Amino acid sequence: MSLISRLNRKLDVEFGGNVRAELKDGCLYLTGKLDEWDDVVSAGLMSVNKKKYTVVNDIVFTGLPDGKMPPMRLPSVSDDALEGRKPDVIVIGGGITGCAIARELTRHKLDVMLLEKEHDVALHTSSRNDGMIHPGVDLHRGQLKKKYNDAGNKMYPLVCKELDVPYRFSGQYLCFTAWWFKPAAFFSLLYWKLMGIPAEYLSREELFEKEPHLNDKITCALSFPSSGVVCPYGLTIAYAENAADNGAQICLDTAVTDIEVKNNEIKSVMTNRGRIFPRLVINAAGVFSEDIARLAHDRFFSIHPRRGTNLIMDKKSAYQVRTIASLLEISERSSSRKEHSKGGGIMHTTDNNLLVGPNAVETYEKENFSTDSESLKAVFAKQKKAAPFLSERDIITYFTGIRAATYEEDFIVSFGKFTKNIIHAAGIQSPGLTAAPAIAADVSKMAADMLQAGANEAFNPVRKAIVRAAELPNDKRDALIKKEPDYGEIICRCEEISRGEVLAALRRSVPCDTIDGVKRRVRPGMGRCQGSFCGPNVAQIIAEEKKIPLTGVKKMSDNSSLLLCDNKKCAPGGSGASSRSGASGRSGV
Repeated sequence: MSLISRLNRKLDVEFGGNVRAELKDGCLYLTGKLDEWDDVVSAGLMSVNKKKYTVVNDIVFTGLPDGKMPPMRLPSVSDDALEGRKPDVIVIGGGITGCAIARELTRHKLDVMLLEKEHDVALHTSSRNDGMIHPGVDLHRGQLKKKYNDAGNKMYPLVCKELDVPYRFSGQYLCFTAWWFKPAAFFSLLYWKLMGIPAEYLSREELFEKEPHLNDKITCALSFPSSGVVCPYGLTIAYAENAADNGAQICLDTAVTDIEVKNNEIKSVMTNRGRIFPRLVINAAGVFSEDIARLAHDRFFSIHPRRGTNLIMDKKSAYQVRTIASLLEISERSSSRKEHSKGGGIMHTTDNNLLVGPNAVETYEKENFSTDSESLKAVFAKQKKAAPFLSERDIITYFTGIRAATYEEDFIVSFGKFTKNIIHAAGIQSPGLTAAPAIAADVSKMAADMLQAGANEAFNPVRKAIVRAAELPNDKRDALIKKEPDYGEIICRCEEISRGEVLAALRRSVPCDTIDGVKRRVRPGMGRCQGSFCGPNVAQIIAEEKKIPLTGVKKMSDNSSLLLCDNKKCAPGGSGASSRSGASGRSGV
C-alpha cells in the first residue's frame, strides 16, 4: 500500500471520508469539507511528512457564520502614486522579517520598495509578541527554525548596537516543582550542550538567590543565559528607518491585490496605489504569505493562523521577576485540540514592565486581534503558579497576536517552487523575532546574487534612536533642554515623555502621524493610565505638526477616528470652539 493510500485510510477513519489527500508536484493537497476548524487544522497536521512533501490545505471550512472566510482588510486610500514604478525588488510585508530584509537589501546597489498594507510598520505579529530572544531549547537539528534562531541570537548584540535599540541578554529560568526532575535535569543539560545551547542546572537555593519572589514550591531550575529581551516593534521600526535612510522606499497603506505571472515569471504586481513592475518579489507577508504565494502561482505551503494573548503589568510589580521565568509542570496536558503547546512565561521587558503569556489557540481569523476573558484568565492563572504574588490589579493592558504557522511547523526561506522571480520568507512564527537578522542576511544575499547586484559603498548601518530625556544624566538633560526647550515640557507623566520626543517621532524617515504610531516610538500612553492624560496632548501635537484639524488625528489608521467634531459644533446650536478644547479632552467622541 502506498504512502498516500495509507494516509487516506487514516483520514477516512478520523473524518468519516470527508477529506482526501493527493500528491502532486511535491505537494500534498488536502480537499474536502469539515465544519470544525480544529478538524481542518488536525487534518493538515496529521498529513505532514517533512521528507516527502509540503502540505497545502484546501479543505473547505463550512462552520463559518456567513459561509465565507473573512477577507483581508484593505487600506481606504486608492490612487496611482506607484503606477509604472520599476524597482529591482519589492518586499511584501512590513513586519520584523520584511523590514530586516529591506534594510539588508540596501547593502547592495538595488532599488528597494517595501509594501505594507497597514498605516505603519509592525502592526501585526511584530507588535503583538513577547519580545523574547530565544536560546532554541525546543528546536531540533534539521529545522530552518534552529539554523536561523542560532545564527540570529548571535547577531543581536551587533544589530541592536547599530540600530540603537535596547536589548538585554537577561537569561531564562525554566523551573520545576517535581522532586524527581533533579536527576533528569543532568541528562537534559547534556542534550542541550550537544545542541550547542548554553545551559546550567540551578538548585533551589541558587535560583532563589537570583529570583527570590518565585513560587517557594520550586525545587530546581535550568538556566539558559543566551535568552534575552528586546522591544519587537521598536526593533522593527529601527530596521525600517535604517532601510529608508539608506534609500529604500517604505510604501505604507499599500496592499497587493493581484500579481501578473507569465511563463512562470512575475511581470507586475497590482496594488491599490498602481501597478508595479519589479524584477524580484520577496514574500514576507506573515499570515498572508500563503495568499501572496497563491497570487504568484507559487503556492506550495499553507498557513494555519494561531492566536496568542499576553498581559502587561504595572512597573511596580516588575521586581517580582528580574529575568524570564516559567514553571513547567510535567503532568500538564492540553485538554483541548484548540490549544497548541506553548509554554509562555513571565518576562521582565526592556521597559521594566512584566509581560505575562502567551497562550496558543488555532483560529481561522487572520486579523482578529480581540482579546477574550477566558484567554486572559487562563494565561494569568497559569503564569501565576510561577510568581504567586502577581496581582490582577496590576494588569494595565493586554493584547493578542496572530502567528503564521505552517503545518510543518518550520520556516520557509527559499526561491519559488513554480515561479522564478520570487523568494518566500514565510511561516515565520516563534522564534521569528530571534531569527529575523539571520533570515534577512540570507534572503538579501539570495536576491543580490540573482540580480547580480554589487555592494552599496554608501550603506550606513547606523541608526540613532530618539533621545529619551528622562534617561539622561541631569547635566546632559539640562543642556538638551536649553538647546531644545520642547524636551523640558512633559506631556506623559507615567513614562516621563517630553514634547520634544513626540515631535522627533513625527519627523523620522518612516512616516508617523497617529496616536499609536507615536506610542510605539516613544511610549506616551504605555504607562498605568494608558493615555488618559497624555492622549489629548499627543493628539494636539500631531495636529499642529502635521497641520491638520484635531478631528483629523487618527488613533492607528485612516478608519480609526478619535474625535467626530468639536464639542460645541456637536452640541445643538453650537458655534464652534477652539482646538485647545480637544487637547484638554473635552471634545465630543
